[in-house]
Order: sequence, then C-alpha cells, then structure tokens
Amino acid sequence: MEATPELQNAAPARRSPYIASPVYDWVFFLLPPLASMLVGALVSGTSLDTDRFWLASRRFTWTTLLLGIFVHAHLVAVLVRSHLNPDVFPRHKIRFIALPIALFAAMMSSMWAVVIATVVVTFWDVWHSALQTFGLGRIYDRNQGNDPLVGRRLDFFLNLLLYIGPIVSGATMLAHFQKFTLFEDVGAMFFTQIPTAMLSHQRFIAWGLVFGGGIFLTFYVLAYVRLAKRGYKIGVQKVFLYVTTGLCSIWAWGFNPFGQAFLIMNLFHAFQYFGLVWWSEQRVLVKRLRLERVRFAKPIAAFVFITVTLGYGAMAEIIADDYRALWSVAQTVALMHFFYDGFIWSVRKKQI
Repeated sequence: MEATPELQNAAPARRSPYIASPVYDWVFFLLPPLASMLVGALVSGTSLDTDRFWLASRRFTWTTLLLGIFVHAHLVAVLVRSHLNPDVFPRHKIRFIALPIALFAAMMSSMWAVVIATVVVTFWDVWHSALQTFGLGRIYDRNQGNDPLVGRRLDFFLNLLLYIGPIVSGATMLAHFQKFTLFEDVGAMFFTQIPTAMLSHQRFIAWGLVFGGGIFLTFYVLAYVRLAKRGYKIGVQKVFLYVTTGLCSIWAWGFNPFGQAFLIMNLFHAFQYFGLVWWSEQRVLVKRLRLERVRFAKPIAAFVFITVTLGYGAMAEIIADDYRALWSVAQTVALMHFFYDGFIWSVRKKQI
C-alpha cells in the first residue's frame, strides 16, 4: 500500500486533466483501443484480410502489409525524441550512439545474436506495450495534481497483468512462444522445447492468473478507494484508458476474435505512440527542419515526420528480411525503441 504521507506532497492541479487537449486525447490516446477492435471486426473475412499476393519474394495480405509498415514506422519514431531533442540526446550519448552500433555489429557477426534478438524483440514488445499504457495513465494522474509516486506500483502491476496475462493464458500464447524454435538454428535444442512446455501447462497458468488476477484486482480497487479518501484524485481519463485497454487485451490476446489479435493490439499501440511523439516533439521537428518562419510549419513537419517514418516502415517490412544488414538494422531499431522508451518519457523524473 502506498504510504499516507506521500499524498501530502501532491503537485498543484493542472488547468486541464488532458495531455494535449480533449479532442486530441480522445482521438490519439483514449479511443484507439476501442477503434482498433472495430477495425479488426470490419476487416475480418474481407479481401483485405484473405487475398494474398507476392511482394519482394514474400506473401502478404493487405492487412499484414499495412500493419507491418505502420508498426515499423512507430518503432523508428522514437528517434525524434531520443536523437533530435536537444534536451534528451546530450544526457545519454553512449546509449544513443555506441549501443545500437554494438548491437548491429553483433547481429552481423553472430547467428546466436540474431536468434536471441528475434526472441527478445517478441517478448520485450509485450512488456513495452503494457508500460506504454501504464505511462499514459501516469501522465493523466500527474495532470490531476497527484504525486507521480502515489499509486505507481499499483498501476505498474495492473498493466502487466492486463497485457501479459491474456497472452500467456489465451489463444495467442503459442504464436509468441514459437519464436523459441529459432534456437534450433544454433543447436540450442533445450530452448526449442519451451513452446511445448508452455502449451502443456497453459491450463494451470490460466487458472492461476484467473484466481491471482482476481485477488490483485480486488486489492487494486480497494487500495485506490483508500487513496481517494486521503485526497487522491481519480481521473476519468486514466480509468477509461485502463478499463478499455484491459478489456481489449483480454478479448484480443485471450480469445483472438476474427483471428485479428495482432492487428487490434498493435494498431492502437502504434497509433497512440505517433500521437505521443507528435504532441511532445512537434516544436523540435519544426526547429530541426528550420521551418520556424515558414507558413504552415507544423503541417509540413507532420508530413515529413509521417513520410520518413512510413518510408522506413516499408523498407523494414518488405525487403529487410532478404538482406541481413537491413534486417539487423530493423531489429536494432526495435530493441532501441523498447530500451529508450524506458527512460526518455519518465513522469516520475519530470521528463514529460
């Protein structure tokens, strides 16, 4: 339970409980989980989802192609904040320069590094996606005037439960854990047995999560009731975000409706991220592009931002698999996206 004295240090309430504005937040942060479920339902069974075609020696459907491009595009968008923001880049130069070079070199020289990177990307993506929702919720908390430390651990574990729980206990578990079979390429046969082991124990894992998760959710609600009685302000934005994202995760990862789980969950996550980066870094982009005195500077900067990131996304999705160097770049970008996001958006450290 959070300590009572922490509530006495709450920051003054902001004028608005929203991150950017009511319209912007509902479009980019709050409604995307529900909108993604609607998109999944609408495209399921249509030609966009069923008709396959060849492109650059790979078979796609329009949904897999467009989603793949969009996902890769949002991964590289992190560089706008990490490398272009003059307040962020100088703090972590080693992490921003030396680490990606080392990762790329490792994947170019070692098949072990290739396999490990592929598996790590899969599961770090799950962790990172849960924490993006956690982070947005903490921003809404801060905007209510609450101390950023109060309720932090409660929200942290809630989001891990709501996101990871449905994966390990639901219909998409094997799709994630099958990545371990890649260890066969380096002769590490022990790791290739993990998917089978998970499948044989999934029922017990699921029941454990149902009971354990139920206990935690009860504790979570009671803890926030106590905090509210001590002066903590519960904002509708965070509650709506966590409830809709949790329901979306349980429905998509747990039951894989229409076979669209990956589309539903990745679409809204990437869309939210684009919204976050543009809200936070639009002034940086305008300045870096030297558009301060140009009419329509922000629309031009937005066009460049979207065009460049989607261009990278197309390269990474369509042709990267055919060239080890390009594939290594794409994996490095993904790993750095997950890593950088862990320390460049901290609400607790007042970085956003």
